[in-house]
This record gives sequence, C-alpha cells and structure tokens, in this order.
Amino acid sequence: MFDNIRADLRAHGGDWGAQGFWVLLVYRFGRWRYGVRPALLRKVCSFVYKVLFKFVQIITGVELPCEVVIGRNFVIDHFGGIVISGYARFGDDCRIRNGVVVGLKNVDEPIAPVFGNNVDIGAGAKVLGNIRIGNNVTIGSNAVVLIDVPDNCLAVGVPATIKARKHSDAVQYT
Repeated sequence: MFDNIRADLRAHGGDWGAQGFWVLLVYRFGRWRYGVRPALLRKVCSFVYKVLFKFVQIITGVELPCEVVIGRNFVIDHFGGIVISGYARFGDDCRIRNGVVVGLKNVDEPIAPVFGNNVDIGAGAKVLGNIRIGNNVTIGSNAVVLIDVPDNCLAVGVPATIKARKHSDAVQYT
C-alpha cells in the first residue's frame, strides 16, 4: 500500500494538497483493508473507509470506489464531477480530468470500460459500456465514447468518432 501511495504522490508532482492525491489515498486504503485480519478489525477499517470515501467524495467531487482496478501513475488532473464505476479497469499512466464519467451503458449489463496504458481522458468525456480503450489513446473533451477504441487513436465528438493518430503524437507519461 505504501509503495503505491508514494508512487501516487510522485504522479501528482509531490503535492500533498492535490485533491486527486487525496482521492487515491482513500482508494489505496480501501483496497488495503480487504486483506486486514481478523474480521472484526477489517470491519472497523471498512467503516473508516466508508466515512473517508464519503468525505473525499463531498470535498473533491470525485467518486473512485475501491473496487475499481487502477494501474501505476493514475492521475486525477482536475477534481470535480468525476464518477467512475466500480466495474472499470485502468492500465498504467492514465490521466483523467474534471467532469468525466466512466460507467455502465445499461443498468442490466454491469460491465464498464477497460482502459489500456497511457490513456488521456479530456474534461467532460463520457466513456460508457462494455468497451475496450487501447493503449496510447486520447479521448477528447466532451466526447461520448460507446465503442472500442484501438491502440494509438483519438476519440472525439458526440458520439465519438475514432481517428488514427500519428506515431509521434502518442502520449507518453513518465
């Protein structure tokens, strides 16, 4: 847990005041509590997590449940209005901005998007349903993505259209 927290802090530029870091701190605690033994102590940790989750959700406007699977260097660039389904999965080096919704397309189908590595999601984007977002993808601001996006592409517009990207434009976070 502490290695992940240190990595999250580095990914947010070492800024303890970054609200995206606060969200990830609570997220990491929520993931860690699953392994706590004995069960009574785990229940206490679960209560603490639920209180912290709600507090961070109110303060930052970001809903990142601990059921989401995220890779290394996940960055919440701007806080506010971010909702991520617990069914979503993110690869390494992903970046997300304010107003983004990642979730279910239909309530009857509880499957959210799966993101590859080096995905950059613009402000206000909506990514919904049982879809796969490839590696080195940029999702434009306010795009509504309802279809798969292959590697090294851009998704822009409502509904999103997929555009090939020049190799030199590929997003690389370090």
